[in-house]
Amino acid sequence: MFAEIVCASRPGSGRPNEDLVIAGPSWIVVLDGATAAQGVASGCAHDVPWLVGRLGGALAAGLSADHDAPPAEILEAAIETTMAAHSGTCDLDNPDSPSSTVAMVRSSRNGVEYLVLGDSPVVFSLEGGGVRVESDDRLDRLPGGRPYTVELVRRMRNAPGGFWVAGSRPEAARQARCGVVADARGVGALTDGVSRLVEWYGWSWRDLVAALDGKGPEAVIAAVRELERRRPPAHGKRHDDATAAWTRV
Repeated sequence: MFAEIVCASRPGSGRPNEDLVIAGPSWIVVLDGATAAQGVASGCAHDVPWLVGRLGGALAAGLSADHDAPPAEILEAAIETTMAAHSGTCDLDNPDSPSSTVAMVRSSRNGVEYLVLGDSPVVFSLEGGGVRVESDDRLDRLPGGRPYTVELVRRMRNAPGGFWVAGSRPEAARQARCGVVADARGVGALTDGVSRLVEWYGWSWRDLVAALDGKGPEAVIAAVRELERRRPPAHGKRHDDATAAWTRV
């Protein structure tokens, strides 16, 4: 079981928040829905918050019902459940169908299990003072470098040699980065709206862990927003949806 779990989430604009954080006594899940590029037809009658909400609900049910199933199996079943909820109304073969990253942690007998799919990392504070980061950087390693074209992202999403997200391909769950950390003292799950503190604004992962542990997720998100106001990002959204969850182990 985890100790007290604290979390916060803020939208990046006047649009609905496409992030989601859910938690139970022994698990945390953070999702970051992928905003569709302007003018791209997703083939889906539902928006991204719908997809994220359905996927999150299915993950919560799976994590609550089966404490021993591997996280990737739980995610695969959750994607299948979500697909079934809109298989009669939407074109699930459309590569631009709504999707989401997944950052999941779960307390176990051997330590803290993690699953990362897409660019929402998990960060651990370790016994002895170290920090460990588990991330999925495949989106950052697409050919040609950023900014990516819409066509490149469409072609490389959920494809060998590309990057993987949770949407309408259950097999994507088998591509998640999974493992166990035996010596965790604390653990956080983040969307990239928070991890930009490290990637863009010069914080170290140690700085971020210390802020999560000492001040909490709400203060960390406030720090993101202040930096974005003072020094807007060179590319991407000025203010992205930002979500963080933290617990001591």
